[in-house]
Amino acid sequence: MAEQEVENLSGLSTNPEKDIFVVRENGTTCLMAEFAAKFIVPYDVWASNYVDLITEQADISLTRGAEVKGHCGHDESELQVFWVDRAYALKMLFLKESHNTSKGPEATWKLSKVQFVYDSSEKTHFKDAVSAGKHTANSHHLSALVTPAGKSYECQAQQTISLASSDPQKTVTMILSAVHIQPFDIISDFVFSEEHKCPVDEREQLEETLPLILGLILGLVIVVTLVIYHIHHKMTANQVQIPRDRSQYKHMG
Repeated sequence: MAEQEVENLSGLSTNPEKDIFVVRENGTTCLMAEFAAKFIVPYDVWASNYVDLITEQADISLTRGAEVKGHCGHDESELQVFWVDRAYALKMLFLKESHNTSKGPEATWKLSKVQFVYDSSEKTHFKDAVSAGKHTANSHHLSALVTPAGKSYECQAQQTISLASSDPQKTVTMILSAVHIQPFDIISDFVFSEEHKCPVDEREQLEETLPLILGLILGLVIVVTLVIYHIHHKMTANQVQIPRDRSQYKHMG
């Protein structure tokens, strides 16, 4: 069995909401994950009449200093994070797959499963919860963060993943942001491979650069137009001007 160790390097991040987790195998990084995570969890409380139930909402953020576990495999890797005395636990499972395409076989990796365990008896986020206790929320048929093999996934924009809870008729929402993850094929220790940016970031980058590109094109068109006008004006100025009044022809020559 390969010797594996885990590290929480969140203190190195300049973003106070962002966590950094590293799994190392035989002294070499095999999984790196940087992200900010928040969970929106609905739960029931008694109404003022103590007969009806009303739904409240807990906003639970992944906090720094969390306990971390994980393992790396050839085509399956896993990251587990625990915080607030294990009242909350997040498990993320990554898979690497091969596909036959028109260009030949291609490999990708993806986030294939998310599991979130929460304890509604924890008083910081849950106040007066009915039927307080441990609940588990799972993803279904998840295929997220799809990335070509050998690359890391990067996305600054928020991404939401819905999780079905064991608490009846409750759906937990997981919100990820400032994500940079690579669970396979890390070449340099503590260094991500080439980034594969999410479509939202690429679209936002295009929206930011498009006005600049259009401005440069417009400026170039104006310059070319002025140059052509200047050349045309210079050429026509050197031509002999034929008088329109025929009476002036006798003075020519």
